[in-house]
Amino acid sequence: MFQSIATPALIADTTVHDFVPAAGGEPWRIFLHVPPGETPEAGWPVLYMTDGNAVIGTAVDAMRAQSGYPSGTNIEDGVIVAIGYPVAGAYDPLRRSWDLGPPPGKTYPPFHEGGPEVRTGGAEKFLTFIEDELKPFVASRARIDAGRQALYGHSFGGLFALYALFTRPRAFSTWIAASPAIYWEDRAIDRFLETFETAVPDGLSAQMILSAGEYETEKLAPFQIGAADEQKRLEQKRVTRTDEFARAMAERLDAIPSLRASFELHAGENHMSILPVTVNRAVQTAFAVARGGGR
Repeated sequence: MFQSIATPALIADTTVHDFVPAAGGEPWRIFLHVPPGETPEAGWPVLYMTDGNAVIGTAVDAMRAQSGYPSGTNIEDGVIVAIGYPVAGAYDPLRRSWDLGPPPGKTYPPFHEGGPEVRTGGAEKFLTFIEDELKPFVASRARIDAGRQALYGHSFGGLFALYALFTRPRAFSTWIAASPAIYWEDRAIDRFLETFETAVPDGLSAQMILSAGEYETEKLAPFQIGAADEQKRLEQKRVTRTDEFARAMAERLDAIPSLRASFELHAGENHMSILPVTVNRAVQTAFAVARGGGR
């Protein structure tokens, strides 16, 4: 008779830290992956990610599977910092709404009856935490190449990545905004874009990748055609316009000489299934051995 002792399946070389900010308040759960082995002379490249609970396992395994064969994959090892919440699930919808929403934000009805109101607008506080507290913490755990830091976000996280670029363009050198919610709050992000365009820092050299899934266009996924909510989904698509807005944003940003921006459309993917695809793209971009040059 087969016998076994069940043990937890851990994410390789990854530690978990519940980080209470200096000003107090609820902690963030930080998933920190530091590769084993010798630190590169210049320090490790590092990839920061929002929605850490949902992405950390995929990101670590995508890197480990490819970094062992750099001549074939163009991927090397790096540090991964995934910022999540002390919850059992993949997301904390209430807190991410606040953390990832650009200011000033608004207040919305509860997600469920009897729950708290939903607030947006905390992106500046979240970005300040990353810059002033989290980055020094990571640097105390691993030697970092300050010139090779990337930020990935999906959906609201993609909107946050755009906000971070527009308000602190030197914080990262690579930015990945997957299925960004550009439409949110009547395109409030445009106010920050316009300010950024009028004062692009001298000497900036950055890369931005925006993306959307095939079924974030006007097309419905095959399993959605004929479903009870088909019409509702089509109406929502006319509001979000994820692929259209992301493509146009990439074209507008690519017109800035010091910024290389591109748009990718991923075949067969919807708003949620695009997550692992774009996590891998973030790994490929952040940890590329041979990196593309400027214009």
